[in-house]
Amino acid sequence: MQRTLILLKPDCFQRRLIGQILSRFENKGLNIVAMKLIQVTPELSKQHYAEHADKPFYPSLESFITSAPVVALALEGLDAISVVREMLGATNGLKAAPGTIRGDFSSSRQMNLVHASDSPESAERELGLYFSEDEYCVSQPELERFMRAADE
Repeated sequence: MQRTLILLKPDCFQRRLIGQILSRFENKGLNIVAMKLIQVTPELSKQHYAEHADKPFYPSLESFITSAPVVALALEGLDAISVVREMLGATNGLKAAPGTIRGDFSSSRQMNLVHASDSPESAERELGLYFSEDEYCVSQPELERFMRAADE
């Protein structure tokens, strides 16, 4: 099992797409093991986007991510990081394939609805920014045995 961080960004919140996007993750068989509605602060933005903080586009990124609440999720599942990234589609919504979250709901590079960790290392770092260990609620849904074979 692998964990990944998902942020349903301010545009997702403002457009009231949270439920539709959450249902896609649940329908795929991913488990929500932590979730909260938060307002990202400039300080948290700088920590989260540390690799971009010195780039010319960072001020607009910070302005966007702090503009409205976000839903932070920890999802768990087999190969969760790559599965989620495939579900999201290309970063630019105009280039994302139909059937992906961004392909179906986004037409922007920056306002692309969802952030997802891109590697196990970034997932661990990012999850640590948004959740403490005591905020995880891990359980095995009864239907899980019908989602994949026991040996997968």
